Amino acid sequence: MSRELGVGIIGCGNISTTYFKLAPLFKGLKVLACADLNKEAAEMRAEEYDVKAQSIAELLDNDELDVIVNLTIPAAHFSVSRAILEAGKHVYSEKPLTITLEEGKALQKLAKEKGLSVGCAPDTFLGGAHQLARKYIDEGSVGRITSGTCHVMSPGMEMWHPNPGFFFLEGGGPILDLGPYYIANLINFLGPVKRVAALTSMANKTRTVTSEPLKGQVIPVETPTNIHALLEFANGATITLSASWDVWSHRHANMELYGTEGSLFVPDPNFFGGVVEASGRNKTIEPLEPWDHPFGILNQESPQGPRANYRTAGLADMAMALIERRDARCSLERTLHGVDVMTSILKSGEEHRFVELTTTCTQPAALGIDEALALLR
Repeated sequence: MSRELGVGIIGCGNISTTYFKLAPLFKGLKVLACADLNKEAAEMRAEEYDVKAQSIAELLDNDELDVIVNLTIPAAHFSVSRAILEAGKHVYSEKPLTITLEEGKALQKLAKEKGLSVGCAPDTFLGGAHQLARKYIDEGSVGRITSGTCHVMSPGMEMWHPNPGFFFLEGGGPILDLGPYYIANLINFLGPVKRVAALTSMANKTRTVTSEPLKGQVIPVETPTNIHALLEFANGATITLSASWDVWSHRHANMELYGTEGSLFVPDPNFFGGVVEASGRNKTIEPLEPWDHPFGILNQESPQGPRANYRTAGLADMAMALIERRDARCSLERTLHGVDVMTSILKSGEEHRFVELTTTCTQPAALGIDEALALLR
């Protein structure tokens, strides 16, 4: 196989700029074309990033492309990814892979029949901060992880997103939108989940958009916006996950993991960087000694200040996995298990019972400094 894969992008909305801008950082990738239902959006991105604008049909038929990135809205992920596989191309999808487990299993079956690979975001667990936390756990520095807490809570997406309606429909909500970051990182640290239970609710049946250009528009809420879940992992660890768009402010940390010899404090899994802290039996919480992981280096300005952003690392790892014939870290097996976890949480909230997971997976290989450098040009 060639040492570089031709890449196409379907979906030229907000998130596409991240892939266009960051793909050139990585080996194994060359973005060649893009498509969108909105022809003007594809043409704008094509001109901006010097690629070819095509119709979706033309993109699927483009022999220069080996892998197509699916950046459509969550409700369309399954149909678009299926079309990509049927066209004989590998898929890398934005999260979530699908909005139902049945759809995810259908993609798995089709990919196996076609001999193709499917990968899926998020890839933030490959960030320098999270891989430092993984190294600390793997070395046994806090003993065996027995429990933990995760919190991702805010007032909601309608306050900043230019088109927030789909976030509140089936396939949206804080679990399917933000849960993937937390669940992927927990799988990175602890492996697969065994069973879940949850309480779910919504504060309001409608939301009023306060962001432009739809300011003042009232949108329906059709999915839970307040979720409190319990996750029991196959290794025995138990984690509390709270995900809500009904919280104006709070003081909960993003992720805390409690071990038999100490505690670990992990920064926001939505981002690659941040400070990792830990304590031992002396109860003194201190930052871990920083390391020179390339995916922890600040490379982007944001309203909150400089941050590390290496999104597309998962796509690059998938490309190199195909070239090197190895397992990709953002694999179908793991992201399908993530879908199982999230949809089981929602099912538990509906049915008021524990739900046993029907899928499993392995932990992804750790991505140390040398392995991360090997992905960069």
